[in-house]
Amino acid sequence: MKRILMMVLRNLFFVPGAWIKLCRYAANPDRYPEEERYAHLKKIVEHANKGGNIDVVVTGQENFPEKGGFVMYPNHQGMYDVLAIVHACPQPLSVVAKQEVKDVPFLKQVFACMKAFTIDRDDIKQSLQVILNVIKEVNAGRNYIIFPEGTRSRNGNHTLEFKGGSFKASTKSRTPIVPIAMMDTYKAFDTGSIKKLTVQVHVLKPMYYEEYKDMSTVEIAAEVRRRIDETIAANGGW
Repeated sequence: MKRILMMVLRNLFFVPGAWIKLCRYAANPDRYPEEERYAHLKKIVEHANKGGNIDVVVTGQENFPEKGGFVMYPNHQGMYDVLAIVHACPQPLSVVAKQEVKDVPFLKQVFACMKAFTIDRDDIKQSLQVILNVIKEVNAGRNYIIFPEGTRSRNGNHTLEFKGGSFKASTKSRTPIVPIAMMDTYKAFDTGSIKKLTVQVHVLKPMYYEEYKDMSTVEIAAEVRRRIDETIAANGGW
């Protein structure tokens, strides 16, 4: 967490006002337009990256669908992943996060500001309700991040198995699937280093409903993982 401390110390004049505003949004998100809340999150991420010596290299930004809701499926490396995607994505987004992080300071406020859902992987009924909520939200035009591995890989840029159930939000809503290949994001918060860091976010071409409608969720999961692994390998991640 040394890098987080460095982010704060290098932004001492920015942090108090930004924190107060974030908490205000988090306490009453429905009072403020989503675009306004998301713009503030992007500003926080911009300052955090600068203070933390992190450069985010984004490719394929044009692959984000311009209209309608969609779901992003990135590989999961660490707590910095969501911030990297916020940096990369111009449209407002939210996230489905595991229950264990819902009370982590700062992340708690960020997720509340985004109106994120937290999922209890040990509670099938609660998990199903979260997916139903995401389907409703995506159909209404909102964008979500779902980590199909379910947990951090803890193995550098190597991915874990992608779970088919993660893709039900897309198959049921018939909305675009956007694979995202993350590289070296684990080095931001999950190591003790504070050296200058470059992370990569590769936004891959979306899979539209016509492409995946005849595939099972397990087949979709395998295909999305294949595309992400292929991108990571092609960019020197292995």
